[in-house]
Amino acid sequence: MSCAVPAAAAGGSALPRSAAAEGSQQSHEEDDRKVRRREKNRVAAQRSRKKQTQKADKLHEEYESLEQENTSLKREIGKLTDEMKHLSEVLKDHEKICPLLHCTMNFVTVPRPDALTSLLPR
Repeated sequence: MSCAVPAAAAGGSALPRSAAAEGSQQSHEEDDRKVRRREKNRVAAQRSRKKQTQKADKLHEEYESLEQENTSLKREIGKLTDEMKHLSEVLKDHEKICPLLHCTMNFVTVPRPDALTSLLPR
């Protein structure tokens, strides 16, 4: 009787050679898939970071534009306030010397036809 040692016990593969080659090929394909998936993920992450950076840049530009507009509007408010003060002073000075304001006839009520009331139907 001859004692046959199974191939697996002798250090060989339990699978036939073609099955071992298939396993190696599957392993290689899985590695390729992992590499492709990692590359695809890396590209997607770069795209996402770029998009996020562009959004932040756009917001920063909008912020700066609004700051400039705000500064301009504050300047305009200051100019208009100064103009209002000046015109108030001019009016106050005019009221002191205006003959129409000091005329006694101004205190007598004289019925005047109002331009708007004459246009309304009766």
